[in-house]
Amino acid sequence: MREFVVVPLQITRRLKIHGRVQGVFFRESMRQRAEQLNVTGWVRNRADATVEAVVQGDEFEVGRLIEWAQHGPDAAKVDRVEVESAEGEGRYGTFDKKPTL
Repeated sequence: MREFVVVPLQITRRLKIHGRVQGVFFRESMRQRAEQLNVTGWVRNRADATVEAVVQGDEFEVGRLIEWAQHGPDAAKVDRVEVESAEGEGRYGTFDKKPTL
């Protein structure tokens, strides 16, 4: 009898988070949550007052991080999160905070 191993689907998603999301510890909170979930990628503030992130990892854990981004840390007020596929953006070994774009 053959034994099969189920390998979780790895996905990459780009998020654009709108609302009161800058100056409320959003990036560091997201970095910490991503590390807890073993999700890699990056997060940065944008000049248009949004937060942008690329998140990569197991489909379930990426989904949990996207769910977290719907509300963010306590001081944030998230209005909406845009999510799009970002497959082919490369591979990430850590989750980093990047400079504002």
